[in-house]
Amino acid sequence: MTTGLQLALAAGALVAFGVVLLVVRLMPAEPDLAEALGRLTPTRGRAKTLGPTTASGGKERLGVWAMKALPPGMWVRTPTRELALLRVPLARFYGEKLTFAFLGLLIPPLLAWFFGLIGLGFPVAIPALASLGLAVVMFFLPNYNAVDDARKARLEFTRALGAYIDLVALERHNGSGVRQAMESAAEVGDSWVFTRLSEELTRSRWSGLPPWDALHTLAEELGLPELDDFADIMRLSGEEGASVYANLRARSAAMRTAMLNDEIAEANAVGERMTIPGSLLGVIFMALLVAPSLLRMFGNT
Repeated sequence: MTTGLQLALAAGALVAFGVVLLVVRLMPAEPDLAEALGRLTPTRGRAKTLGPTTASGGKERLGVWAMKALPPGMWVRTPTRELALLRVPLARFYGEKLTFAFLGLLIPPLLAWFFGLIGLGFPVAIPALASLGLAVVMFFLPNYNAVDDARKARLEFTRALGAYIDLVALERHNGSGVRQAMESAAEVGDSWVFTRLSEELTRSRWSGLPPWDALHTLAEELGLPELDDFADIMRLSGEEGASVYANLRARSAAMRTAMLNDEIAEANAVGERMTIPGSLLGVIFMALLVAPSLLRMFGNT
């Protein structure tokens, strides 16, 4: 017979397991020194940034093993651009997918065991099928997280890029050269967007590449069309000596207008969705007002 102590121990074990998983998920990862130095190397290969150079954590070690032992087709689709934007190594991403899939396999049997302790047993087929289904769903959960985080990062990048373009326009208006204007503007901000731009410009200076070519490559790698347009404008200024102050100001203004329109459309969509609960509340209120009269009328008949 199951005692209260056994139930308390089982519930405590499940709660402790959940707390451990939450702490592991939220615990900041140690920066990879080799990867950080590789980002500052002029001859850095783009693919190496995403590759398994060193495995500093358990997920990365698991991912390195998976990349060597498992067939490439099992990953189905890898969001390469999103991972490059988030600067998540490919090994860590694969390790996270396998970790999530393992948890999906483990959770249903644990729940079935817990329900068995309290006398609510299930057939073996139910937790088995639930394990497979949950493992498949959680295997693709890192893909969704990467795409969603990258979408938010691209939006933040676009907002910061508008301010950066204005700063470059002011530097050019004050007589600074093309490279000097771009590098000085990138050193003004301390966000990750300005840091990323500053790294790319510094790398291009040491490698001898034009700064607009570096930004064009970065825009193509990360899927940032706004940055690609800015690189084309700076190419005209650098190669043909064209005055781009008005073009840069117009480009930044157009970006802000587009973002404002998107936010207005999103606010309107949220407002329309909020009218549905209000309408339902009005219907419920009217029903509460009418219900006593209806009950009294049917009661008299």
